[in-house]
Amino acid sequence: MHMEADDPKQIVLQVGGSLKKLRKEKRLSLEELSEISGVSKLTLGNIERGDTNPTLGLLWKISKSLSIPLMSLFSTENKSQISRAGKGLRITGEQKTWIMEPIFQNTSNEIEMCRAYLQPHSSYFPEPHHQYSTEIVTVMSGSITIHVNEEAHHLNQYDSISFNAEGKHSYVNHSDDEAVLHIILKYKL
Repeated sequence: MHMEADDPKQIVLQVGGSLKKLRKEKRLSLEELSEISGVSKLTLGNIERGDTNPTLGLLWKISKSLSIPLMSLFSTENKSQISRAGKGLRITGEQKTWIMEPIFQNTSNEIEMCRAYLQPHSSYFPEPHHQYSTEIVTVMSGSITIHVNEEAHHLNQYDSISFNAEGKHSYVNHSDDEAVLHIILKYKL
C-alpha cells in the first residue's frame, strides 16, 4: 500500500497510534491481536511504532479482527472535515491501479465513505470485509464490472449497486478511461 498526504510519515504514525489505542481499548496484547488477525506480532509492533507502511490487505485483516471500520485506523479528532478530490490521504493498492481516498475519517458511526479510482484495463480484488458489511458503489465516471461471488454486474456512469461485502468481490475496468467510484461501507459491528 502507498499512502499519500501532505506528510506521509505523519499518516503512518497516525495509523500506528490509532491501532495501538484501538487494540488497548479492546484489551488485547500484540500477541492476542496477532492470533486473531493472522498478522505477525512483529509486523503489528512495527505498524504501531510507525516503522512500516502496511499494505491495504493487512489493514483490512486488522480492522476485521478488531471489528472496527477500516477508516478507524486513519481516524482524526476533527469534528468538521472537508474532503477534496485529489487532496489529502490517498491509499493505493500494490499495483497502483486502485486508488482510494477516504472522504470522511470520523468513524464514530458504522459508515465509511471513500472515492476510488480504477485505472483503465485493470482490476482490483479487495480482501473480504467484515461480517454483515454492506458495500454500496456508485459509478461517478466511466464504467466498471463488479463481480460479487460468481455474478458479474456492469455499471455505467451514475449506476449504483449494493451487496454483501463479506464475500468475494472484485472491480474490473475494461475501458480506456479511468473509472471514478463513490463507495459507502456500512458495518454491523
